[in-house]
Amino acid sequence: MSSDDKTDLIFRALAAPVRRSIMDALKDAPQTTGDLCAQFSQLNRCTVMQHLGVLEEADLVLVRRVGRQRWNYLNALPIKHIHERWIGGYASGAVALLDRLKTDLETETVA
Repeated sequence: MSSDDKTDLIFRALAAPVRRSIMDALKDAPQTTGDLCAQFSQLNRCTVMQHLGVLEEADLVLVRRVGRQRWNYLNALPIKHIHERWIGGYASGAVALLDRLKTDLETETVA
């Protein structure tokens, strides 16, 4: 799979608000599929599993099976790679600009 195909999968996975909510639920700690189903009680188990499948296919959720339980872990690396690709360069420029501004303001205060 090419890099652009993988990026398309990530953006498609992030397009659905419920999938972003699932990722929010996983950001502090991994959870079992049963735990997620309980949190998203407005959805049936099959729908939650379908959303998890989309997130897993995009590599945004990693799954580990322990006995009968399925543990879901947030994988932030794909989002980090997107950040580096499109935002990282701008962010470093903004930090340099803020540093120059700080230096200029400190210089004016001393003078």
